[in-house]
Amino acid sequence: MQDVANLANVSLATVSFTINNSKPVSPKTRAKVEQAMKELNYRRNAVGSALARGRTHVLALLYPALQHRLSPTSVRFFTSAADQARLRGYNLVLWPMSNEAEAVTELTSSGLVDGVVLMEVQLDDPRVTELSRSNIPFALIGRTRDTTGIPFVDVNFESAVETAVDRLIQLGHTNLVLVDGGGGDQLLGGYGPVARTRKAFGEVTAQRGLSAAIMSGLHSSAGGRDLAKEFAAQHPDTTGVLIMNEHAGPGFVAGLQQAGYRLPRDISVLAIASSVDTASMAEPEMAVLISPADELGRLGVDALIDQIDKKDDPLPQLLIECTYSPGATMGKAPRKKP
Repeated sequence: MQDVANLANVSLATVSFTINNSKPVSPKTRAKVEQAMKELNYRRNAVGSALARGRTHVLALLYPALQHRLSPTSVRFFTSAADQARLRGYNLVLWPMSNEAEAVTELTSSGLVDGVVLMEVQLDDPRVTELSRSNIPFALIGRTRDTTGIPFVDVNFESAVETAVDRLIQLGHTNLVLVDGGGGDQLLGGYGPVARTRKAFGEVTAQRGLSAAIMSGLHSSAGGRDLAKEFAAQHPDTTGVLIMNEHAGPGFVAGLQQAGYRLPRDISVLAIASSVDTASMAEPEMAVLISPADELGRLGVDALIDQIDKKDDPLPQLLIECTYSPGATMGKAPRKKP
């Protein structure tokens, strides 16, 4: 830093102010310092700076990638969160680890990150219990069973299911099936989105007096085609399907047509908490209730950084609605044969 100060003909303090943005520096002086840094190939030592300040300005986005496959919607969460972190002066790191409490303990005790955003939340999530015991700030994109005192932002799955069911009712469908991905994966039990969607589906269809069933399959296009075969054999009278299994959706639509269904003449399919990108992979393109992934990524990071910066705002607990995008898989229920 002294070499930079000598070359730029400024004080050592001015170099420090320029690098750390700790005090105002005129544009002309900043340009001189940055040019001197470039000529000397000087780079700020981020590790040393973090040790000196007790802050790394690094946030970890925890995602159990080994237990739950990434999807186009997941990527939207990441990119939105990373952009918002950068705008607020932080770096966001995707941290793929298991959903075990021990893994979180290793991270939070390392001093490598200033805070944690947690994704793919289970109803009784051991990671949340461990984070609550630690001194590190955290926020959830998702919800636990008991949300008392826990900052979170999440999809309003209950509202999405009700909207989806009512759209199918308006088209005359009275026999529905929910297709999901089990527990998100057999290794991720009690996965919040699936558990909440199943519960809401059972309650809403019962309230509306509808016939309803639930099917689960693998998170893959091949899994979707297998589900379609199973569906055709087990639910021949069903005319309306809600699907919350992003990877399986296009395969499911293809499998239905291979089984002889004409969409939407014989059956209607509506994807829940998915993306237009995934819906457009199907032929015909699926109707979809789009996950508010961009908004949730941004709000999740804001909730975390506001805690780190010790703002006095109350901790958020927000549910965000999905938005409907029409597709070619929604149509009137076929008339029952006499």
